[in-house]
Amino acid sequence: QVQLVESGGGLVQAGGSLRLSCAASGSTFLITSMGWYRQAPGKQRELVATISNGGSTNYADSVKGRFTISRDNAENTVYLQMNSLRPEDTAVYYCYVPYLRDGRYFDNNWGHGTRVTVDS
Repeated sequence: QVQLVESGGGLVQAGGSLRLSCAASGSTFLITSMGWYRQAPGKQRELVATISNGGSTNYADSVKGRFTISRDNAENTVYLQMNSLRPEDTAVYYCYVPYLRDGRYFDNNWGHGTRVTVDS
């Protein structure tokens, strides 16, 4: 299994910034897309942003212009730079990294989550 280690969450005031990181490790795997999702209390998990191995990005409308997803393919790490944070961004953020190994596609690979709290 590909292990995912997230970091960077915390408490920040509205208008502030945070940077999340998610590093994937393991043996003999191929990553294509990487992404971030979030789940606020009482709500369903939702897409925040994704990035392909070629660098194409996709964002939820609610974060466009404020969040930036990037990746370091050499380090198998995905980042989420979050600027101009709002109280409604408060959630647990999960990285999502499906992968290929030995001809099989593993699409249920999630990090444990990192909490982001934006104080108004």
